[in-house]
Amino acid sequence: MIYQRALALELCECGINFVREIEQNIFYKDYTEPIGTRRADFLIEDKILVELKAITELNDVHLSQILNYLTAYRLDIGLLINFGEKSLNFKRVINSKFGGV
Repeated sequence: MIYQRALALELCECGINFVREIEQNIFYKDYTEPIGTRRADFLIEDKILVELKAITELNDVHLSQILNYLTAYRLDIGLLINFGEKSLNFKRVINSKFGGV
C-alpha cells in the first residue's frame, strides 16, 4: 500500500523506531504458547500498533478489529488511520485489558 511506504519514510525521517508488516504471535487468554500469527501494518517503538485503511469511512468493525489485535498482541495502544476519507481520519484506541487508561 502506498500509504504504508509514505508513513515508513516519514517515521524514518523523524527517527522513530518501527517495524513494518511484522508477523506477531497471537495468544489466547493467559496461555503462554501462541496459537498462530497475524501481520500488523506497523509496530512503533515496540508499544503502538498501527493499522492503516483506505476506505470511505471507518466503522465499528474496524475498531473491533484493532481492539482484537491489541488484545492478541498484548499491547495497550493502537492507532487506526484511514486515508480513504475526504481528509485523514484517525482513532486512538486503548486496550484496557493490558493496563491502558
